[in-house]
Amino acid sequence: RAVTVRFLNDQGAQEDRDFVGLWATSVQHQIDHLAGRMYFDHLSPLKRKMLIDAGWQGGSAFKALVGGEPLPADLARQLLARTGELWNMYGPTETTVWSSCWRVHDPERGIPIGAPIANTRFDVVDDKLRLLPVGAIGELVIAGEGVTLGYHERPDLNADRFVPDPLGLPGATRYRTGDLGRWRNDGLLECLGRIDHQIKLRGYRIELGDIESNLASHPKVQRALAVTREMRPGDVRIVAYVVPHNAAPDSAELRQHLSTLLPDYMIPQHFVVLDSIPLLPNGKTDRRALPAPVLAASEAVRRTTPRTPTEQIVASAMESVLALPGLGDDDNFFQLGGHSLLAT
Repeated sequence: RAVTVRFLNDQGAQEDRDFVGLWATSVQHQIDHLAGRMYFDHLSPLKRKMLIDAGWQGGSAFKALVGGEPLPADLARQLLARTGELWNMYGPTETTVWSSCWRVHDPERGIPIGAPIANTRFDVVDDKLRLLPVGAIGELVIAGEGVTLGYHERPDLNADRFVPDPLGLPGATRYRTGDLGRWRNDGLLECLGRIDHQIKLRGYRIELGDIESNLASHPKVQRALAVTREMRPGDVRIVAYVVPHNAAPDSAELRQHLSTLLPDYMIPQHFVVLDSIPLLPNGKTDRRALPAPVLAASEAVRRTTPRTPTEQIVASAMESVLALPGLGDDDNFFQLGGHSLLAT
């Protein structure tokens, strides 16, 4: 949100200035007067974007450390063009803020959270705290010197989040982050979002963050968000929201892209193109403001209406089950949100 700061000018008159603009100017001033020395700063992606929107140009002497939220690929590209180094930092307050890091070079190939810093260990575990192999998705658990003693006078919460470390010294604990992640084959860690964004749909356990990261790898997609929506009582579907770079990809293109990367049950039934992802004042995603999916008019124009009585009966049944009027001969029941339970 815009913040205005009131100053007194040289003549003693009041003068309003934009706080973000002043902040950007201040940071730029520090860069311009360092005479070749490296200057670094740690901010969240939202604050980085605010600096760029305010006209901040950065410089080769600036090392940007970004953490606190996932770093979008489009923002990473802008920061790489304005800095000497860009680092993606990961770690909760409970493990003394930073626990892993990764220098970003090519955002299009993904932005991992890197490898553990010194005296730190990451485990990827299942719901029974058993270690998972490389590639398997589980909860990120952090052990090492950075793990704090726990929450003040919160024994119930401490027992849940700070669990014994079987590989540490007697009495050592490790912290359950509540984040989903996995080890990659190259020895780096990926963070795939919060566990409370993991869903179970029609018998399958699905990580929405996995859908988002694969959608974001499409060259036409700037940002992506996956959610579930109950279209009607008992009819829950996956909806993907995408912010395009320029020309928006159509649903068929996105569906084809995901089909080469994910199993069928993880392919969203609906794709919605947005100008931007709605945000709350604190910079988090405003999920309640996401629009419900609607059938695009451009898709409806290409449809061939049912001609025979049998086609009309089938189309009518599909329209009733999917709650989508005006279906045609070429429409795919499953791609429009249908699934085996609806078919029965």
